[in-house]
Amino acid sequence: MNMKRRTLALLLGAALALTLTACGGDAGTSQPPAGDSQSPVSEAPVESEAPAVEIPPVEDLTGVDTSAIPGVEDGVLTVGMECTYAPYNWTQTDDSNGAVPIVNNPGSYANGYDVMMAQRICEAYGWELEVMALEWGGLTAGLQSGVIDVAIAGQSMTATRLAEVDMAGPYYYATIVCVTTKDSQYASATSIDDLSGGLCTAQSGTIWYESCLPQIPDAQVQAPADTAPAMIMALESGTVDFICTDMPTATAAVAKNDNLVILNFSGTDGDFQFASEEERAENVNIGMSVAKGNTQLKDALDTVIGALNEDQFNAIMAEAIAVQPEI
Repeated sequence: MNMKRRTLALLLGAALALTLTACGGDAGTSQPPAGDSQSPVSEAPVESEAPAVEIPPVEDLTGVDTSAIPGVEDGVLTVGMECTYAPYNWTQTDDSNGAVPIVNNPGSYANGYDVMMAQRICEAYGWELEVMALEWGGLTAGLQSGVIDVAIAGQSMTATRLAEVDMAGPYYYATIVCVTTKDSQYASATSIDDLSGGLCTAQSGTIWYESCLPQIPDAQVQAPADTAPAMIMALESGTVDFICTDMPTATAAVAKNDNLVILNFSGTDGDFQFASEEERAENVNIGMSVAKGNTQLKDALDTVIGALNEDQFNAIMAEAIAVQPEI
């Protein structure tokens, strides 16, 4: 057992449960930069005839001396995530499709977009990847105590969060959308005004629940869902008329249930609003958190992240959605 695991045992005790709030706080949603031209309403993604996006090979940075970077002196990058927030991260029972063991939950494996990005970083520098499942509220504490080196968990790059940690990225941009059923009266909505009066929910402690749903006229906002699966179940069971989430979560849900439809108002006057584009960006661009002041690790992460563009992020996300198991 290495020092990080011993510290975990002392600070956290027993392994933390995996049925935890997905992307809490003000995280979990992101938005492409200005110029997004996606249509207001979209159903299950259809195959495009455009050429496939080429994902570049990982740059070989193993010649870079990283022995003095705080956290990875031992050549191990310990990554914290919830392991319950598909398609960003999830738990599965084997190592199929490149899943890696969850060190504090023996017999379980983590996979998803966050794991794939962590693998690229570790491959670049020749580090060993170690994934640790932590509840949302424990990620910052884990960084500050040294239990984890980085949180790659779908966290938005908000001013509030940046006061507590430093963040590399963005490593993903994801549009805020709503999801309803094909037979719903809201299935043809072209703006948030068209959702007026509907029963709705989103995940607890997220921008979707706290900032977006209240913008819908006369919305009957129900109690928040603890997790992404619980939020989707509320829609599928008819408890609510629609949910608010981000595009990857919505796309993964539609891929599993063709009775669901995505409502995407991006780039229209009917979209969710923020006081400024700066406020929108800080709430929806997703980054990787490191301990405050660990600029060496932040810069190392940015070197790998910066080699990819938005289309390539989306291509990797599509790979994650394609291998996501039923959850």
